[in-house]
Amino acid sequence: MKTVYLITLFLGFSIFCRSQNDPIGHRTITFTDVARGNRPIPSEIYYPATLAGESTPVAAGLFPVVVFGHGFQMGYDSYFYFKNALVPSGYIMVFPKTETSLAPNHVEYGADLAFLVVQMYSEGSDPVSPFFQHVDSTSAIMGHSMGGGASFLGCKNNIIPTAMITWAAAETVPSAISAARDITIPSLVFSADLDCITPPISNQIPMYDSLASDCKVFINIKGGGHCYFADASFLCSLGEFGCPGFTITREQQHATTLDFTKPFLDHYLKSQANAWTIFNDSLNNSPRITFQRSCTTTSVNPDVPQILFHVFPNPSGDVVSLTGTISGKEKISVDISDISGRKVHGFVLNPSEKQFRMMLNMDTWANGIYFAEIRSSQEIQVVKIVKN
Repeated sequence: MKTVYLITLFLGFSIFCRSQNDPIGHRTITFTDVARGNRPIPSEIYYPATLAGESTPVAAGLFPVVVFGHGFQMGYDSYFYFKNALVPSGYIMVFPKTETSLAPNHVEYGADLAFLVVQMYSEGSDPVSPFFQHVDSTSAIMGHSMGGGASFLGCKNNIIPTAMITWAAAETVPSAISAARDITIPSLVFSADLDCITPPISNQIPMYDSLASDCKVFINIKGGGHCYFADASFLCSLGEFGCPGFTITREQQHATTLDFTKPFLDHYLKSQANAWTIFNDSLNNSPRITFQRSCTTTSVNPDVPQILFHVFPNPSGDVVSLTGTISGKEKISVDISDISGRKVHGFVLNPSEKQFRMMLNMDTWANGIYFAEIRSSQEIQVVKIVKN
């Protein structure tokens, strides 16, 4: 199984490493996905700001992006407890407001979640965007219920998001369970053992079992329910009519969810040194959950390239410098694609090239975002290149 890293390097931008408690800013933006017939994607965006309120400036620094998919017949405002916990600590949260009808299209919704990750990267490199130079290199796709199932669809064969987290994910059409077989990014799957809307045995457990991720974790909250992953919602609660009585409160389920979600994100999206220890200590010691964990760790194989790849300057003009080091006896391939996935350039590095430096001429390329995929038999890195 391949280890997948998302390494997007904004060399020349300073990254804030500070304890944050920023006010929450808010903007409503409708993005357009040209590739899907100019599909409009109205989105609510909450971000660390200099002042709380509407359209206030973004706080200094680079912030990871979390795109969150709502449940069936539920609004984005059903998840404000999560927004209120995460944004002040240095995350940008994006809530799409699509697929709210009684007959939602799960494929389109999953594509919306995937599109918004790329769109926010684009916002970070656009000088006219309020998020210019404020979007960090990492991201997560998340969702509850229908939005959780759509997260599986959005992350299928997609290594641009850094991680995926789902809460009481629902099976979708096409199947989220089947899509999980083509998901390789780190994944955290939540369930609640008294969920009678999307029972774990027929939804989250087979999704988790099917995941191809090198690191995947399944957490079942004891005594919890489907709708307790959200703030109070009349329609969601109506769907739970006849469910067994829950043995914990909504607030207790929120606290448990956040206790695991935040260190998982802090580890994968912020590379915080102690976050993984906190996450695993909680797994091993919490009386509130049961869990499964499958995270592959392997010793270094001298025959497999260990790759370090740099881009400078980034953003760049017509010429960019690619430098790095490789070890091992394999060749590695480098393929560069535009934001639509169209390959624009490719080359191979031989094992003898322990250190390499090349100048990449992009004068005929359109301005925008490109992704360089560096691949060996056991490792993939994806580096974002921005041409202005």
